[in-house]
Parts: sequence; structure tokens; C-alpha cells
Amino acid sequence: MRKITDDVIYIGIDDFDIDLFESQYRVPQGVSYNSYLILDEKVAILDTADARKGEEWETNLKKALGERTPDYLVVHHLEPDHSSMIARALELYPDIQIVAGNRATKMLPQFFNSPDISSRCIEMKEGDVLDLGKHKLHFYAAPMVHWPEVMVSFDEFDGALYSADGFGKFGALSKFGFYSSEDPDWSEEARRYYFNIVGKYGGPVQTLLKKASALPIKSIRPLHGPIIDKDLGKHITLYDTWSTYSPESKGIMIAVASIYGGTMKAAEKLKELLDSKGAENVFIRDLCRTDISRNVSDAFRYEKLVLAASSYDNGLFTPMYNFLHILQIKSYCGRTIGLIENGSWAPSAARVMNEMLCQMSNLTIVEPTVTIRSRMKSTDYPALEQLADALL
Repeated sequence: MRKITDDVIYIGIDDFDIDLFESQYRVPQGVSYNSYLILDEKVAILDTADARKGEEWETNLKKALGERTPDYLVVHHLEPDHSSMIARALELYPDIQIVAGNRATKMLPQFFNSPDISSRCIEMKEGDVLDLGKHKLHFYAAPMVHWPEVMVSFDEFDGALYSADGFGKFGALSKFGFYSSEDPDWSEEARRYYFNIVGKYGGPVQTLLKKASALPIKSIRPLHGPIIDKDLGKHITLYDTWSTYSPESKGIMIAVASIYGGTMKAAEKLKELLDSKGAENVFIRDLCRTDISRNVSDAFRYEKLVLAASSYDNGLFTPMYNFLHILQIKSYCGRTIGLIENGSWAPSAARVMNEMLCQMSNLTIVEPTVTIRSRMKSTDYPALEQLADALL
């Protein structure tokens, strides 16, 4: 629990016990479930927390409330890591009303076996205002950022945008800092969060950014990660870059899926050639041994990508297949791609990689595709050098 202002209190919780966020993303630095309390003429809870940390959230809530009773529970986003304690809040405070968008009120009964839950809802639509006294929350629809029921709210009194999953970040606040200005590299885990959680929905994020541009925002208060308190322009510019799928940085990522090391040797030779020719920021990622969510994040970050993979079962070695599958569903586009395949008797990796890449938009696949037979030999160097030249 922490005071943000005299009448806005943070009642969220850090979770260091979680191993996989959404049961798929590694979070070695934990994650925060952000929840806020506004104490005004009316009292509003803004979102709850994951049931994993429900008891701690309830303790924070009761301590922050003191003798007061909440009038409203605002639900910006219905995903269980933010809404699991709704039923408990209704039980604790029988007169509390849920404030949510129309889509959220319709979805609520799917999550809670409470027959009267819909009757306790106040439905908000675009432009509606919840008047708490000094604090007036203006609501804006943000569908598919990253669920269809999402709304954000803007508090005109202190200029705070409650942004739901927008501008979220992996990592516990006690690890990285309560405010973004305390975090020397906010973008690293925010980028990984964005592309793996929200990244498929660049268009809706752009729509939300346009709405936000008309508001006098002084801080952004997301549902994960620190409050963005300074350099808002920098953070918003990053979100604009990410949501337009534009490369953020110059560089060449060489993604490698190698079974016995032969494909990796070819990738290392390509990096050596690119470095010798003055290419900027060339690095190798072993898809078999590194975090796939970070690899996906960096594939979006950089302007060029080389895929180096072994053939497998007349197809593509699984780590590369999985990597490309995630890029495809996250709307990867607008990059320059080079291909290296390896096969001992019937090379098939390049065929499958091409088939998968053809499902993505606006990719430039440079020539030549380099085919290695089992192990790289000196006779393969000219083709690798041609590929290096094509990537410059």
C-alpha cells in the first residue's frame, strides 16, 4: 500500500511466487497487480487483483479504507489477474456498485456464480463520467487492448490516465521501482510485455493513443508495472512505434534453431561476415535455449532478422516453427529476412519457413537462401557472404 496523492492510494500487490504469467511467459522478476483507491466524497476501488494474492489485496484495501466504505468498484479490464476479487468485494460491501463498460457487464456472469451481479452494475459508455467529488473519471472505450471489454478512464482532477493493460510492464514494483522514473530501463520489460500480450492489436492501440492525445495527461497508471510519472512523451512515442509495427532500433537478429551445432556454426560465420562488413548490432539468439517471449520482442524491435534452422521430420525444427508461429499470430510485418537451412539428405527447413513467412505482411526475403549440408564447409562461404551483402 502506498499513497500516490492525499486521496489516491495504491493498494496493489507484487507477486514473486508466479513462475509463468498467463501460464506461458517467464517472469523471473515477478509481476505487479495494480489496484487503486480514490477517497473522495464518494469512494471508488479501481480494479482488484489476482486471486493468488487476494488476501494481501484485501488487507491493503481495508487498511486504506479505514472507517470508510466503498461506493464503487471500477472494472477497467475483466481478465482474472485484475478481477478475481470482485466477488469478494461484493461480499464485503453489499451496497457497492460495479462500474464497467457494457461488454464487461455482459461478461461478468461468465466469471462469477453470483445471480445478482448484473443488477449491481452501472454501465459506462464512451464519454460517460463517474463523479466522485473532486475526482471525475471520464471513460473511453479501448476494445482489444487487449480484450474486447476494456475501458480506460481519465481523472480530470489529477490528470491521471488509468490505462488498463496499456503501458503495462513485467516485473514487481519492489524490484524495479514504483514510478517509471525510478526504473533505468523501463522499455526492456515493457516491450516484452507489449509484443507478447498486446502486440497483435496495433490498430486498437493506435485508436486509443489518438483518444489519449486529446487529454491533458500528467501520469499514466497501468494495471501492471510502475506508474509513468515523467517523460510521458518518450513512453507514448515508444507505444506509437510498437503499435505501428515499425522497427525501433537498427540491428540484425540471427535466430538459430540448431540440433547438433552445425546450423549454429553457419550462423556464427554469417555474424562474423556481417561484423567485418560494418553491420550494426548483429547478435545471435539460440531459440532452443533462450526465452521465446524475449526473442519475439527483439524480432519486433530490430529491422532485420535472419532465420537459421535445421530440417526436421521433413519439415522445420520445432523451436523455429514455434517462434515463427508466434510471430505470425502477433502480426509480425515490415522487416527484411534472410534464410539459412540445414539438411543432411532432404533439406526442408527453408520451404516451411517460406510458407510461414508468406502468411505475414510486407516482408522482404533476401537472396540467396543458404543451404548447408550437415556441416558448414569452405564451399559454403561464398553463399553466406552473398547473404551478408544482401542484408547490408
